[in-house]
Amino acid sequence: MVEIISGEKGKGKTKYLLDKVNTDIKNVDGSVVYIDKNKKHMYELDSKIRLINMGDYPIESSGEFLGFLSGVLSQNSDIQEVFLDSFLTVSNINDNEGLSDAIDKLDEICNMFSVKFVLSVSKNEKDLPENAKGKIIVSL
Repeated sequence: MVEIISGEKGKGKTKYLLDKVNTDIKNVDGSVVYIDKNKKHMYELDSKIRLINMGDYPIESSGEFLGFLSGVLSQNSDIQEVFLDSFLTVSNINDNEGLSDAIDKLDEICNMFSVKFVLSVSKNEKDLPENAKGKIIVSL
């Protein structure tokens, strides 16, 4: 399952995402991963959550990012949830077509590995591609 938190920059998406990940960690049996563009929120995460700082990796395209994400999942079959803050930035997506393709690929990965993705996307709900609109859990 893919869930989306949408809204313009500065509307509180990261705070919502951090609250959600820290609540969800109490209710999952497996592992939880939080992917961000830097380590800024490291101390706001529960110590059981694995933080991946994408700034540490030379990822230059959305295809490379999805491959990286698949590699993360292949190394730990216990991952149940992956939270992606600043999704458009960390995944190198610049347009709605790229976002739509990435969501389709994430849906495929969800079905294959029984993992849930929660994305923070800096776009208003009305500006998202059609396949994203039904996945919105909160629009700020």
